[in-house]
Amino acid sequence: MTDRDETTTERSPDADEPARGDTFGVGVHVTETELRFVVNVPSDIDSGWTDPDEFQRLVERATWERLDQEQVLRTIATHNPVDETVFLGRITLTPDGTVVASDLREPVFDAE
Repeated sequence: MTDRDETTTERSPDADEPARGDTFGVGVHVTETELRFVVNVPSDIDSGWTDPDEFQRLVERATWERLDQEQVLRTIATHNPVDETVFLGRITLTPDGTVVASDLREPVFDAE
């Protein structure tokens, strides 16, 4: 598998203020019956994240706004064995849901 590198940075309107937020690793885990979106949460997460379910939904929504969900899931389902997790990259968000930066990429497989 080769990765296509796509890095974007999205800043707040105040460019003088340094970008802040927490960076989450995201991927898709393959099971026998489903594909599961997974979020790796940093151990030093900002205290502004009060609802774990909500920030995971924000991370998932922001990820699929940047990647073609149908294409990514189809590719993973076709090429990855059960019990493997495909890493899609990282996304940095603030507790209000603002995306500060992302380096997400669709999985690409070499021709066999």
